Amino acid sequence: METMKPKSAMNNRSKKFAKTFQKVINLKSATKIASNNGICMLNSNLKVKEDQEPFSDHHINTNENHNNKNKNQNKNKNNVRNKAVMEALIARLFAGVTTIKAAYAELQMAQHPYNNDSIQAADQAVVEELRSISELKRRFLKKDLDLSPQVTIMLAEIQEQQSIMKTYEITIKKIQGEVDARDSRIQSLRKKLDDCNSFNKSLEKKLNSNASMSLFVSLELSSLNHTHFVYFLHHTLRSVRSFVKLMIEEMESANWDVEAAVKFIHPNAVCSKPSHRCFAFESFVCITMFEGFNYPNFVSSNEPLHNTHQNLYFEKFKKLKSISPKQYLENNPNSSFAKFLKSKYLQLVHAKMECSLFGNLNQRKLVNSGEFPDSAFFLAFSEMAKRVWTLHYLALSFQETITAFQVKKNTRFSEVYMESIIEESVSSSTTASCSRDSIDSNSGELRVVFTVVPGFKIGKTVIQSQVYLSLMDSSRSSYRN
Repeated sequence: METMKPKSAMNNRSKKFAKTFQKVINLKSATKIASNNGICMLNSNLKVKEDQEPFSDHHINTNENHNNKNKNQNKNKNNVRNKAVMEALIARLFAGVTTIKAAYAELQMAQHPYNNDSIQAADQAVVEELRSISELKRRFLKKDLDLSPQVTIMLAEIQEQQSIMKTYEITIKKIQGEVDARDSRIQSLRKKLDDCNSFNKSLEKKLNSNASMSLFVSLELSSLNHTHFVYFLHHTLRSVRSFVKLMIEEMESANWDVEAAVKFIHPNAVCSKPSHRCFAFESFVCITMFEGFNYPNFVSSNEPLHNTHQNLYFEKFKKLKSISPKQYLENNPNSSFAKFLKSKYLQLVHAKMECSLFGNLNQRKLVNSGEFPDSAFFLAFSEMAKRVWTLHYLALSFQETITAFQVKKNTRFSEVYMESIIEESVSSSTTASCSRDSIDSNSGELRVVFTVVPGFKIGKTVIQSQVYLSLMDSSRSSYRN
């Protein structure tokens, strides 16, 4: 019974296949007939075609959008390239202008001093750069610019930097030339200044050595008078002022506080002008150098200066007045003058002062040991000391007694015993005093601030001391004795 079931199934399948095949045959026959009759029949295939028509239009629109997008991209690319080309063109123009500027600077530099080769080279550089710019203009107008933007910009930057460096080099050369010219001018002026200083020193030396010394060339003791003493005193004071000038220069070089030094020499003293400070130092030097002038060999003793042996002193005076102190000291190292020189130097130039001015105490050590330095400072001091010592010999040559005197500070001005170191202070202060007298009974009057140069008495004759004056109220005093 199990074998009968498959046969029945196969029969059923055969029937279904036969029915299907018949339907297909009928469908083909009906389609053929309908086509022959000219009647369009919609079928499943036609519907598929109708469904496919909209897909074809969408594909066309997509292509058009893609083409438009490509066109926009190409347009943007062209715009970017055109912009890059314009930037490269402008960079090239700026580089050309910088090159012309550098060439023009070189052209100016070559004219002073004149250099024909440099002028020709600079002119040629300007012409070539103008031609290049003109060619760029022509190609730009014809829209024939065939530039590689990146390469052109890079080359333009290199050209511009080279031109700037060239301009800087030319400027540096110009400035260096101006500096050299000024240095040359400074050297020339310094040489003229040195020549003028040398000439002035030679005139001063001649004046110091000859002007007042001409009176003593053939002088005899019997012809000696007060005028000779006055002339030699002025001769001595010139050496004092030369030494004071040198001492102040050394102080300024050592960065001294000159005002403080003046206050130390003369406390409470007030100079009306900064240039008057030198009188305080001159006062200090004169006080030191002329101290003991009224005693034999400047040594204080109970015995005053006696004018015995006038002939001996006068011969010493004539011998010493024209000899250099260095030569005299070398020949007479143990003389009274050598002792005087040593004593006055150690008294005038303090150890701290010498160390500050010269950085050591070498000169002091040499003087203490009986030797004498060759420095300009010590030579100026020794010349001054020699003249003071020689003036002392001249004073001892007179029959009359000669004594030196100092004027105390705050002393009223007297024309008999004093003269102002600043002549205009007397006239201006006198005028001021007269005007005050008409207003107030307590009128101002001239008082001595300090003595600059001591005075001298030759018998009954007075050689006035030189003093620094100040106008003060007579009812009160700013300086005390």
